[in-house]
Amino acid sequence: MRITVLTGGTSAERDVALASAAQVVKALRSRGHTVAVVDTARGFIPTADEASLLTGSVGREPPAMEELIGLERGVLLSGLASLPVIRNAEVLFLALHGGRGEDGTLQAVLDVVGLPYTGSGSLASGLAMDKDVAKRLFRTAGVATADWMMAPAAAAEVGRRLAWPVVVKPSKQGSTVGLSLVRGPGDFEAAVELAGRYDDEVMIEAFVPGRELTVGILDGQALAVGEIIPRHEIFDYECKYTPGMSEEIFPADLPDATAEECRRLGRLGHEALKLGGYSRVDFRLTPAGELVCLEANTLPGMTATSLLPQSAAAAGVPFPELCERICLASRKP
Repeated sequence: MRITVLTGGTSAERDVALASAAQVVKALRSRGHTVAVVDTARGFIPTADEASLLTGSVGREPPAMEELIGLERGVLLSGLASLPVIRNAEVLFLALHGGRGEDGTLQAVLDVVGLPYTGSGSLASGLAMDKDVAKRLFRTAGVATADWMMAPAAAAEVGRRLAWPVVVKPSKQGSTVGLSLVRGPGDFEAAVELAGRYDDEVMIEAFVPGRELTVGILDGQALAVGEIIPRHEIFDYECKYTPGMSEEIFPADLPDATAEECRRLGRLGHEALKLGGYSRVDFRLTPAGELVCLEANTLPGMTATSLLPQSAAAAGVPFPELCERICLASRKP
């Protein structure tokens, strides 16, 4: 197949996207496909320049906001269809995370111009990215999720309705960018201000103690359930993308019934948001044994340390095959 990988972009997860693309490009070429690369902020990346951009590594922190604002001026979404490597591609592989690459904006553009792409459609992408909306749909479908409220809110009201600690995070962001674990009212306003740098809507969510679980969904089927044991109290940006900062166990050491229930709820959450060919759904397993859904990821990471590839590998799907199957399940215009 002729595949063009769209990556980079201008979200706070730009570095993660580039690291995903580095792995995806290598994997698809190993399967014999012709692969080109486009940074949606800068345009076509010649093969000779790929190595300098697609390093495969992610820093301990997201890119500086000033850097992202500068890239925003060159964003190419409206002109993508004019690029030959886009027009001539059989499939566009979306190695993008966060922002307009994952919230349905890019997907809507591609729908209009009639180009096939991987992942979920514009509506589903928007539903999943908006955590407030996604949690409402989870509950309607019977998937438990933590209690929450949206800012603005007074610390006293948060303590009364949710109790401390709480998690404060941007409503439409991923990779725990802008997320804080707030133990009491003294740190609340600073956490809201931090989250507000990344999104105009801020979610305040009851903290759910327990084990961190995740399950990949591919072609409508749940893959292996994994457990993440981060070195920090929460699975933050540094733990997610720095080798050695978390232990990831696939398959997780769980009773069969618990693992199967996690897979069932993962599929149910995927379907509730009308997601496409693949996703990853994250949970907490409480000390009481309840599975509480944290979120669904429509374009989960594909880096060297990412969870979806590990979930697939534990289910017998090696990474190159995973990338190829994602392409084969692409959305046709």
